[in-house]
Amino acid sequence: MDIIQKNGNIVLKNIKDFVPKHIFECGQCFRWDLEEDGSYTGVVYDKVINVSLEDEDVILKNTNVDDVENIWINYFDLDKDYGHIKKELSDIDDYLKESTKFGYGIRILKQPFYEMVISFIISARNAIPMIKRSVNKLSEDLGEHIDTYNGKKYYSFPTVKSLANANIETITASKVAFRAPYIQKTAKMIVNENIQEKDFEKLTLDETAEKLTKFAGVGAKVADCIALFGLSKYDAFPVDVWVKRVMEEFYLKDTNMSLPKMRKYSIEKFGSLGGYAQQYLFYYAREKGIGKNR
Repeated sequence: MDIIQKNGNIVLKNIKDFVPKHIFECGQCFRWDLEEDGSYTGVVYDKVINVSLEDEDVILKNTNVDDVENIWINYFDLDKDYGHIKKELSDIDDYLKESTKFGYGIRILKQPFYEMVISFIISARNAIPMIKRSVNKLSEDLGEHIDTYNGKKYYSFPTVKSLANANIETITASKVAFRAPYIQKTAKMIVNENIQEKDFEKLTLDETAEKLTKFAGVGAKVADCIALFGLSKYDAFPVDVWVKRVMEEFYLKDTNMSLPKMRKYSIEKFGSLGGYAQQYLFYYAREKGIGKNR
């Protein structure tokens, strides 16, 4: 990878397996928005950045070389060979071969742990546009103004302390509905018990899930999402409605397997590649509308 400054922007050359649409629309993140020119603007680690793809170059706007080296290479997982991952998945079966070919530009982002906890509590029984709206409203009301880009104001994701200390009415105003008490209770637990990302580093996936499900509003699926997207536990396999449909369509035809059994089956089948398999299958199923009539 070559990092080049050009016209005030950063150009990343020789980046393979990177398509903004695939990355930002595969269900893993909620603070990236599509712009009229086809680029995406996001808020990450209190930074506002715009990302686009021109031919085979990744264009980063509103950032600098230091942030690329210290934040964005890690966040976008640019040091990992996704070509190798896709080859391994493709060798498992034709379904994964087709899914990885379809969503060839997906990368699993390394996102802030606390933000993932709260965001995926909001995600429970919720649609992505509604999740994004709630996350942005929470940020406007309880975060800090960090930048104005292209005439739009952007706000940091609220700290767990600000969520723990907020009036429940303020949290409810973000349209999180029944999840408002869960958000506040979980934020208070994180603050009071000083729970940190490093506490999970040496835990297995099951140990991680057991610890995460002690948070209010965190069930098995939400715990697996936090584990995958906030803790880089790549053997996690979150099962939502789209994943359930594609698993039944591809692997579990004519069965009525419960979600816990489906999770166990998937983790055993895909092993350390489970999280990657889940993302390719999720994106393929949702974009193709697989199993809609189930």
